[in-house]
Amino acid sequence: MVLELEAVDKVEVISLVDNSVDFLSTVSHKQVQSFWQWTKPKHEHSEVPVAEHGFSMLVKVFNDGKSDSFLFDTGGSPNVVIDNSKIMGLDLSEVGFVVLSHGHYDHFSGLLSVVGKIGKTGLPLIVHEDMFKAHGTALRDGTIRKYPDFPTPLQLQSTQLIFTKQPFLTANRQICVTGEIPRKTSFENGLMQHQTLVNDSWQPDPTIIDDRAIVMNVKNKGLIILSGCAHAGIINTINYAKQSTGIETVYAVLGGFHLAGRGFEAKIAPTLKELTRINPALIAPSHCTGWRAIVAIHQAFPDAFVWNSVGNLYQL
Repeated sequence: MVLELEAVDKVEVISLVDNSVDFLSTVSHKQVQSFWQWTKPKHEHSEVPVAEHGFSMLVKVFNDGKSDSFLFDTGGSPNVVIDNSKIMGLDLSEVGFVVLSHGHYDHFSGLLSVVGKIGKTGLPLIVHEDMFKAHGTALRDGTIRKYPDFPTPLQLQSTQLIFTKQPFLTANRQICVTGEIPRKTSFENGLMQHQTLVNDSWQPDPTIIDDRAIVMNVKNKGLIILSGCAHAGIINTINYAKQSTGIETVYAVLGGFHLAGRGFEAKIAPTLKELTRINPALIAPSHCTGWRAIVAIHQAFPDAFVWNSVGNLYQL
């Protein structure tokens, strides 16, 4: 079934949390401004946002003179979203809902603090049931390195939990949360060491089926796809976004592509081959993509590529 995703006039994305900061390099893409460009002269040089191994984006869609704001992931530490937002002069109380890409700590650790800061009873929180399960990594000696626990439903009782597995339209059908993404490519086979606790027993869980992405459609430009980690594979993610919406043109792809690490670097070449076929006008790989893949993507897309820094503003 093809979704009726409403086209919007414009989308703004602000990088609140990511693995790197770069406030000095020039940004050549006309639709992107660095932290100092769009905040100046609001802040002293001592007041700059920080980077960490985590991810969060503040997104606002504009259409017919109205706007909707939401938060996509909440960083890897309790207060980084709040602290960076304050430095950027952003008001989190304007956030209408929160979407989590998947249940790993570098994407949800600021959730409780953010919910408190937004301060809305019944704040919609779009999740997947697997996010509430315990996750970890299998080490070579057979032990499991357990990840930090996801907040419990009791801790989130002030929110409105919305569980989704299928594509989910929100904000007047202008924003799509993909739901579970089918794994179809031959080379995107997941995180082999990943484990999930099932009935008090650690079980292999390479697919990380709770992984989702955000999809929006900008009038006369095409799809914007935001990925937290792309555990489903960034190509699977893009292809599913196209399939779900019936829209072939991909305008922009931003976020983590998970091409870092010994088990993933062999996937860079086939990923690049498919990305070249897709040919987005803007591509900003970050977080778990890894420097080898990011360099390769820059070489393949010199005009479309943007190095994401915390504080980047994308006006798409």
